[in-house]
Amino acid sequence: MKTRIVQIGNSQGIRIPKPLLAEAGLSGEVEIKLRNRMLIIQSVSRPRAGWAAAFRAMADRGDDVLLDAAPATNWDQEAWEW
Repeated sequence: MKTRIVQIGNSQGIRIPKPLLAEAGLSGEVEIKLRNRMLIIQSVSRPRAGWAAAFRAMADRGDDVLLDAAPATNWDQEAWEW
């Protein structure tokens, strides 16, 4: 697919056809990288994406309780010296 570079204010840009954006799953904010003289456009990574679902799953399993103390390990059970 060919397109033209167009003037946008003091910058330049390209128009990306809507079907291409839909197929790539791109919308809103994107990240642009340059790699081997190619522009890579991808969705902005969300560091905490999926946390809400993981917390809901923990609550459903009953794994979301506070621990009063950390469980003992072999290190705690064995005698050791400084």
